[in-house]
Amino acid sequence: MPGERWAGYVPTTASLPRPRLPRTTRRALARAARHGLRLARDLVALVLPVACAGCGTLDVAWCTTCRSRLGGLPWRCEERAGRLDALDGRPPVPVWTLGDNVGPVRDAIVAWKDGGRLDLSRALVGAVARAAQHVAPGVPRSRAGPLLVVAVPSTAAARRRRGRWLVDDLARGAVRGLRSAGVDARRAPVLRRRGGRDQAGLGARARARNLVGQVRVARAAGRALAGRDVLLVDDVLTTGASVAASSAAVRAAGGVVVACLTLASTPGPGVRPHVAVTGWRRSSGSWSAGRAAIGPTPDRGVSVGV
Repeated sequence: MPGERWAGYVPTTASLPRPRLPRTTRRALARAARHGLRLARDLVALVLPVACAGCGTLDVAWCTTCRSRLGGLPWRCEERAGRLDALDGRPPVPVWTLGDNVGPVRDAIVAWKDGGRLDLSRALVGAVARAAQHVAPGVPRSRAGPLLVVAVPSTAAARRRRGRWLVDDLARGAVRGLRSAGVDARRAPVLRRRGGRDQAGLGARARARNLVGQVRVARAAGRALAGRDVLLVDDVLTTGASVAASSAAVRAAGGVVVACLTLASTPGPGVRPHVAVTGWRRSSGSWSAGRAAIGPTPDRGVSVGV
């Protein structure tokens, strides 16, 4: 008889349709998970000793000396990144940064990104906010309307490992700084990474190959970029591969990348590091009050005049 074969059949969990939570519920659960992760890290910080992420000084997350390495005025560094040269006669997009990605600065950024040191977020986001306020008058504009601030994307795996999209936090700081300078700026978290390895530890060619076809504009966000000027934000400029791939994705969606802002820039082989010291000047082997800025040339790697 038809149906006899199903007599006494009890559906298993695997055979039942899997319920799908509403999007608002999923987002609320994700926020609760992130809040729980931050709370757990804060509790750990109460038990374990805190040390400066740059130099290891105890009882401070980031000491005054290490903090001062990102405390000067932002300076132009696009000549360090060969991947930003389009080889069509046009100058590369201007990139501003706050320090060299070496020593305590590099250690602090690595600890922030991959060492669970989210206690550095406030200081690093604040540094980007101050930099954006300074560079606001010098950002070239090509179209009317608000300036969109777009974070260079990280992989989904990196965001899960770190607990959040850290570069997008820097973008929030940039928006705050631009607005304080009177610029109509709006954050637009529209870029995504399909996959590939994290860029850390890769050489120049490997970085470029790792990003081929991997950076795209989110499906529902393409119209947001059309006809808009874009300021990209990243943590570190190294070869320029990430910025170049992000610029290409923005351009494909009808936007124009007019500038980029980073926390730090990696000096290439043979490049003299830029050193900006706020509050002190070295003279005859001793330190005295003032500000010193040392760069490759008088018109490159120096503070912007804003």
